[in-house]
Formats: sequence, structure tokens, C-alpha cells
Amino acid sequence: MRIRHEKKSIKSAIGWLRTTFRKKNNVKFNELNLSADLLAEIEKAGFVEASPIQEQTIPLALEGKDVIGQAQTGTGKTAAFGLPTLEKIRTEEATIQALVIAPTRELAVQSQEELFRFGRSKGVKVRSVYGGSSIEKQIKALKSGAHIVVGTPGRLLDLIKRKALKLHDIETLILDEADEMLNMGFLEDIEAIISRVPEKRQTLLFSATMPDAIKRIGVQFMKEPEHVKIAAKELTTELVDQYYIRVKEQEKFDTMTRLMDVDQPELSIVFGRTKRRVDELTRGLKIRGFRAEGIHGDLDQNKRLRVLRDFKNGNLDVLVATDVAARGLDISGVTHVYNYDIPQDPESYVHRIGRTGRAGKSGQSITFVSPNEMGYLQIIENLTKKRMKGLKPASAEEAFQAKKQVALKKIERDFANEEIRSNFEKFGKDARQLASEFSPEELAMYILSLTVQDPDSLPEVEIAREKPLPFKPSGGGFGGKGKGGRGGRRGDDRRDRDRRGNGRRDDYRKGGRSKDRFDKEKRYRKDTKKPRNTSSEKKTGFVIRNKGDK
Repeated sequence: MRIRHEKKSIKSAIGWLRTTFRKKNNVKFNELNLSADLLAEIEKAGFVEASPIQEQTIPLALEGKDVIGQAQTGTGKTAAFGLPTLEKIRTEEATIQALVIAPTRELAVQSQEELFRFGRSKGVKVRSVYGGSSIEKQIKALKSGAHIVVGTPGRLLDLIKRKALKLHDIETLILDEADEMLNMGFLEDIEAIISRVPEKRQTLLFSATMPDAIKRIGVQFMKEPEHVKIAAKELTTELVDQYYIRVKEQEKFDTMTRLMDVDQPELSIVFGRTKRRVDELTRGLKIRGFRAEGIHGDLDQNKRLRVLRDFKNGNLDVLVATDVAARGLDISGVTHVYNYDIPQDPESYVHRIGRTGRAGKSGQSITFVSPNEMGYLQIIENLTKKRMKGLKPASAEEAFQAKKQVALKKIERDFANEEIRSNFEKFGKDARQLASEFSPEELAMYILSLTVQDPDSLPEVEIAREKPLPFKPSGGGFGGKGKGGRGGRRGDDRRDRDRRGNGRRDDYRKGGRSKDRFDKEKRYRKDTKKPRNTSSEKKTGFVIRNKGDK
């Protein structure tokens, strides 16, 4: 027993030393055998050290190996697959050599922008294709030349069927956010695309989770893939202070806006459960004087991109979004995330709060929970391994005082601005007349009354009530078609296709299953009508080679 204990202690010590050494000696990009062109762009972008997923994936990908990367959004996956892919592109050949499949339009555009940025010095042409925009324009762009194409499944299939997208020269195939594409019902589309790509290729697959349906892709379409896994504890939440406020549904909006007045967030995202909710919250925030815009699946694509650009450039203070619309967005500088509606599954919560607390900066997440939704907090805490702190709602008086402070600071700044002061003399005669009739105190109070909204005179905002998510402690968990519930339907984007019904989220449970619920694997088998164990799976087997478990 003593020997066993000593061995265990030695093993633990070695593990600690390894962890400590890794933390202190992060791999730099110039140690990863990348070309000078790429390194110059990486340096220009301000990156020096590789993230864990980049450190482990890039060498394997450069060797030409198939890789399954298991990591969440915000960990640097685009560069992890993008840099080795760009490295292999032969710009002298006017052929499409790499294909990236992404679940959403936003993610496709974002990946395209990042790949273009890193490959600019080398002269790599990157095109993005997605639904909601003119297919003719995208066909024209492809004809003008592309080395890498990034697209959503539905639009890629459309282009393939029109013979506008040629896949015979593809050497690298990348599947980004594979589990999300599974959740959105894209599995058949993905398989159809992969079947048209040359068998002699490198395949890189990235997924936050590893359900059986994703493993099956590894079995069927990949050659002895290496598995790089970044542990969840490395992903997020350490720099995010997480709070919850227990509040009645009809009091949520006033509670949130008062808190915003007190917090004065520089840049914030508000998450709503449905498209209708996003529209109503956006309208309400604008009425209350916030610079807010919303994004969801029903918006015109140009509008969506314009909103995101304005948000990134600081022309908006608040972005209101559904889960799917915000998935994969890489927006720096977000200080606060407000969960107006508790998410329909715990993983969505992790994705939401991952929008803040980035690049070493701290952030805050506030979740508004109705009394009969309190049971969800424990499930979320079990996933994040971090307890949420209860937060007392800000009062109308506190919000009023905070707004006054903001107004006073603005007045001070304006008085210090010589350009503004130079215009004062235009009003000199009238000002002196007013000064003779009223005291300085009265004039100052009048100015403040024009600047600061009185809490008693705030415009009314009506947000349509939505039934809370049902919670069944005995085996319910998230979603479900419980009494008064909305089921687990995402209520958002089903991209690039007309069909509905393949996009249900699986419901999370603390234990057991209800008759109403079905997991992802069951759904996959039902939708695709494929048996659980295919012959190829039996023949090939699926071996996960762990390269980064912590």
C-alpha cells in the first residue's frame, strides 16, 4: 500500500511539474515551422504565443495528418486549422485547394476574413459562400479565382449542383463546429459534400463535443485521425464573474436596464431565446436611450454584417442576439453579457459567457432567472465548475444616481474640450440674460434635467411574456415538453435550406430520460435512417489518440 501511495505521489508531482512547465513555456508561433510570410502576418496581428489547440494541432496538420480537434469557441481554432492550410497553398495554381465547412454565415465570413488576413502576404485568395446573399455574385467571385473556399453546407451543395464549385483539386477539408452542424440538421448535407471531395486529402475536424455521430464521421471519412483535446477547464470562465438575479418575468426588462445604468458597460451582449424576443428587446433598449441593434436568422445578411461591423467598431453599445446568431463570433472588448433568458441548454451558456473575459481581460455575466427556473442554475454550475453569485437588483434610485454621474462626467469632459468651448461665445448675450434672471444653481439643475432621464418619466416598454422553461428535478433538466413548456426547439436559424425539423437540440438531463426526449444519437439515426453500427465502423474501428488531455 505504501509503495502504491508513493508511486501515486510521484506521478502527481510529475504531472504538476509538467503542467507548471507548460504554463511557463508557452510555444511561440516562430517555433512551429511556419513560413516567413505567415509569421509576418501573425506578428502584424499582434500574436506571439500559440494557444493550446494551436500548439498541438499545427505540427500534426503540417505533417499531413488527419486531426480531430476538440475545443470550444474562442480557443483559436481558426488559426489552428488555417495556418497549416495556408502553408500548403500553392498560389501559382489557380485551383481550389482547401474547403472549410462552417455552420453559420457569420462564422463563414469570420473564418474567411481571418484566413485572408493571415494569407495576405502570400497572395492566397479566400472566398466565402453562404445563404441569404446573391448566389450569382458568389459564382462570379469563385470564377475570378479562389484557393480556399469557406461556406455553409446548404449553399456549398447548391454551388456544387450548379457546377460552379469544383472540388476535384481539394487537398484539405476542414469541418468547423461539427457538433453545431449536427444540432442544426446538416449531417446529410455534410456527408453529401464530403463524398464529392477526393479521397486522397487531409481532413481536419473541430468540435466542442464528441457525440457518436461525429465519431462516425471520423470513422467513415478520416484516416487514423489524431485527437487533440483541450480540457474544458482551460476554455473559459476563469476571468468571467458570473452572477444571477432572481426576478419575475414582467420585471426583467426594467431590472436589466437599471443594472446597465449602474454598470455602464463599455460593450455588452444581451441574449434572448427567440427572434421575437431579440426584436422586442432591441426596440425597448433604443426607447430607453441605448445604442442597440439585434441579430438573428430572419435579418437580411447585409444588415447582419453591418450590425456586427458597427458593434466591433464601437458604434453600438449593445448587441442583442439569439444563441445561433452569436455562435462563433470573435468580438473583442465585450465587458458584459446579459442572459435575459436562461439558455435552453448548459453548453449554450458556456458559449454565451465565452463572448467576454477574453485575451486576459475580465468580464461579467449576469443571468436573469425567474423563480421557477432556479433549478437550472445547478446544472449550469455543474458544467462550468463555478458557482454563480446572487446579485441584488439595482433600484430605480441607484440607476438615477449612476446616470447623473455619467452626465456630470460628460459635462466636465465637454468643458475641458477647447473646440466645444470655442462655440460658447455664440450664446454669450442670451446666456448673460439667463444668468440675470436665474441663479447658477437653477440653470445647472435645468441642464441636468435635460441630460438625465427621470426614472419616474421613463417611457414604458412592453416585452411579451414567454413561458419559463420547465424544470423536472426527477429527470427533467433543460427543455422538454413539460407542462407549459416550449420544448427544446431552438427557435432560430435553420440555415441555407427550406426543411425544418432536423434542428432540434437534445435536451439536457440530470438523470434518466423522459418519453418526450431523445438524444443526438437517436435523432441522427432517425433522420438519416442509418444503423448504429455501420459495417465500415466495424471494419475500421475508431481509436482516439489523446494528445492534450489535461
